[in-house]
Amino acid sequence: MAGGWTRDGAVQDQIDDTVKDAIQAARLRMPAGESAEDCDDCGEPIPVKRRAALPGVRTCVACQSERDRAVVHSAINRRGSKDSQLR
Repeated sequence: MAGGWTRDGAVQDQIDDTVKDAIQAARLRMPAGESAEDCDDCGEPIPVKRRAALPGVRTCVACQSERDRAVVHSAINRRGSKDSQLR
């Protein structure tokens, strides 16, 4: 249900594009290549199973958890003025 001068389905298209952008950004942040044997942050050994499960990993689980908590997500809808449509 679009309103004003927009066509029907325009709001859903905005939502779909935002989700696709978030997925693409997450995939780009995923590590690739050869895994480190020791954590880049704390220097502790990275378990073999973690290195096998996530190729290119550079941190241990504890340090990666700390990094993940520090990520800040924007609440701004850059495709439209009605941010509440995406919540």
